[in-house]
Amino acid sequence: MAMDVRSSNSLFTHIASRELFRVRKRPRMDGFVSAFDETGYVAVHHNAEDTIPLSLSFGKTTKFAHILAVSDEDGYVSLFDTRRKCPVTSNFEENTEDKICDWVSHQNAVFDICWIKEDMQILTASGDQTIKLWDVQERKCLGVLMGHTGSVKSLCPHPTNADIIVSGSRDGSFRIWDLRCKSTRRGEVSICSMDGVNGAHVSSQARRTRRGKAASMSITSVLYLKDQVSLATAGAVDSVLKFWDTRNLKNCVTQTCPCPQSTEKQSLHGISSLSQDESGLFLSASCMDNRIYLYNTLQLEKGPLKSFSGCRIESFFVKSAISPDASNIISGSSDDGNVYVWKVDKPMEDPTILKTHDGEVTAVNWCSSEIGKFATCSDDFTVRIWNKNSYVSRTQCASAVRRRVMAIPSTECKILLNNGKRYSKTEEDAFSPDHKLHPISSPTPITPPKVNISEGHTNQLSSSGFDPNAASQKTPESALKSPSSVLNPPSSLKRTIRDYFSASPRTL
Repeated sequence: MAMDVRSSNSLFTHIASRELFRVRKRPRMDGFVSAFDETGYVAVHHNAEDTIPLSLSFGKTTKFAHILAVSDEDGYVSLFDTRRKCPVTSNFEENTEDKICDWVSHQNAVFDICWIKEDMQILTASGDQTIKLWDVQERKCLGVLMGHTGSVKSLCPHPTNADIIVSGSRDGSFRIWDLRCKSTRRGEVSICSMDGVNGAHVSSQARRTRRGKAASMSITSVLYLKDQVSLATAGAVDSVLKFWDTRNLKNCVTQTCPCPQSTEKQSLHGISSLSQDESGLFLSASCMDNRIYLYNTLQLEKGPLKSFSGCRIESFFVKSAISPDASNIISGSSDDGNVYVWKVDKPMEDPTILKTHDGEVTAVNWCSSEIGKFATCSDDFTVRIWNKNSYVSRTQCASAVRRRVMAIPSTECKILLNNGKRYSKTEEDAFSPDHKLHPISSPTPITPPKVNISEGHTNQLSSSGFDPNAASQKTPESALKSPSSVLNPPSSLKRTIRDYFSASPRTL
């Protein structure tokens, strides 16, 4: 719905035009009964011009999990307080209290953002081939990560050491950075990568193709796994997921894909995004064949456990994400403007379809502390906030999951995925995609062994709970003792994915 914007050209008018609004409930459509309410939306404008949001990220700590960071095509980063309450009215009404601050982070599109350092800093990945580190309170650049030769598409911090970052780029490489390794050049703080791999996802078919005809080698998504030494990467060239040991990056440890034995024969479909649940056991991959595949990191040789279909993934901007408790998967979609939500334990059920956007729905993100809450963004220049009704999590905590999943048989794994319910042989068949899955042919199993803020902004930061002097509540991962360097971990550090999940409660 169009919004009235005052004709005044003041700064406050431009800020108000991007505020979070309370919206009325939309009617149920086409017989779909939604278990989610749309609780607000952000209309993204700069200087009275619409701009397309590209990336979303809720704060990672409990204290700031309600703060939503939004990056866009014009290079801005904007912060919104999604907990603000305002009266529910019959019309869309402006609520200027939800805006915290915004700033220009790059003179190019920002494709990914991530919070680090107890949500006191933000990293931005841009089409200008750089990554920037920002102080959130002062909106001040603390350093520029330089080394990629293509647009930076994806970022992920180390699970326990916020100084270690992995990035993936359109130049076909992924790189590992240590934010403590800084140097000053012409007054600018620069950071160079410690290590990386070039051409990480260039297929053998692409290598044989003549120059100029090769398929895209872009790295579309990177993840740091919970064992603190393993990486997962995906690219635009095919649906292969590769896993790397950061202590030796010469070759990937193992790889997996929906149909491992026929990868070279079938049509090549790229991966648009990867995500993992809070425990790190499950990994989802959004594929350009219009499916989302779910993998168990302990059983990669079996291929995906489940697949989810219904949405249309026709561009690499369309993302999906698994919820922190691994109960739901959400995805954007091309063309139809819908958001799709699946239950992980019921992949054969039709997804819940949320009909609200008016353009391609792209990035999605779950709130880590408010269960059932997520945000979506679209080419219709809006970001929308959702919350699940009467949501009760039945998934056990991460430590309980770790104790149960060590080398579990396939059947027991399926029982775990479905909260203890046993299935008949017919029902077990439903866990697989339509095509038959084959074991991976790889002989090696995975053993990834101050700029001043105005007084108004300062008051908003304090009133929203975003106080720079307040000690934020730490996440469970960051409360652990971080290694001095992920590339040279102490001998006592858990060394593999399997070690991580098999750790006794005393070491958790």
